[in-house]
Amino acid sequence: MYTGIQIKPPFFEIGPKAYLYGKKALELAQYADEMSVKYDVSIIFTPQCVDIPLLAKHTRHIHVFAQHMDAIKAGRGIGTILPEAIREAGAQGFLLNHSEKRVPLAEIKETIRRGDEVGLVSMICADTPAQAAEIARFNPNIILAESPELIGVGKREENDQQQIQEINRLVWQINPDILVLHGAGIKCGQDIYEVIKNGAQGSGSTSGILLAHDPFVMLEEMIRAARTAWDETH
Repeated sequence: MYTGIQIKPPFFEIGPKAYLYGKKALELAQYADEMSVKYDVSIIFTPQCVDIPLLAKHTRHIHVFAQHMDAIKAGRGIGTILPEAIREAGAQGFLLNHSEKRVPLAEIKETIRRGDEVGLVSMICADTPAQAAEIARFNPNIILAESPELIGVGKREENDQQQIQEINRLVWQINPDILVLHGAGIKCGQDIYEVIKNGAQGSGSTSGILLAHDPFVMLEEMIRAARTAWDETH
């Protein structure tokens, strides 16, 4: 487990996927930079890999992560993403195993190890409580727990909220140092507020922000809600 970069609760992940790139990604990242300071919320931004140097150079407070990374070493491997390369490009960490880009468990384990080796924070997605517990045994820095059924479709039901504390319990009985982010089903600040009030250390959004009428207004609404919920429960 790499621990060189301090990400503290409450924290928030903005995942542009392939919605944003270049100048527009930078504009949102720079606004997130301001919001991180304004509300004292750690923000992870996962741009397209080609945009990592741009965002890393022109932001000061957000944590720029790669959307994916491969467990390869320098050498052969066309089309893969080399850990040393994204580190040198300015990334502080990487996302892995999103529902849109699945990775086998053995590869997850090795990629976390490679991230530790080169000094990158690992944030690994998990679909279910059981998978979250299995991944926790590999000692990532962050587990991003989100059900694929909730991604991009709206509000969490009561049983989805109750599952937050169960996933936390399963992860923390294996390694209490792992941060747990609960995403999916997030459309507005109230959704963020409820997730963190129910035990999440962090949350995040893609479509809730990027498809909003004003993404900048929605981003601030969500970051403010994260801060409020955390302060009310801790």
